[in-house]
Amino acid sequence: MKYLLSLFCVFVLFSCQSSAQNSKHKDVDVAASTVLMQDKDIVILDVRTPKEIAQGKIEGAVEINWFDGDSAEKIKTLDKNKTYLVYCKSGGRSGKCVNMMSDAGFESLYNLEGGYTAWVKANK
Repeated sequence: MKYLLSLFCVFVLFSCQSSAQNSKHKDVDVAASTVLMQDKDIVILDVRTPKEIAQGKIEGAVEINWFDGDSAEKIKTLDKNKTYLVYCKSGGRSGKCVNMMSDAGFESLYNLEGGYTAWVKANK
């Protein structure tokens, strides 16, 4: 049974790959992101504003406000060898963030499609 569950998870993750040619990230939906979060080594990165975060966030997420003037520098200091699941409110900022991270040499990146809005809707 564990083998089938693992096989299913791999299938879901790879079937959600982005079609972007120049980026190493994959866009994933809420279901696939939930599977990813079972890995204790994954870093969940919230790139929303403090005002947005005050309304709730995914437990354990690291917060870096995309709109801060030094957000790119903060992100570049993160460990490039880790796996990141990045989200914002609806997916726009996190998409830009994973592209920037990919260009900076990060290898294992996931963008939560629909962002926190989709996460909340799916977890009601």
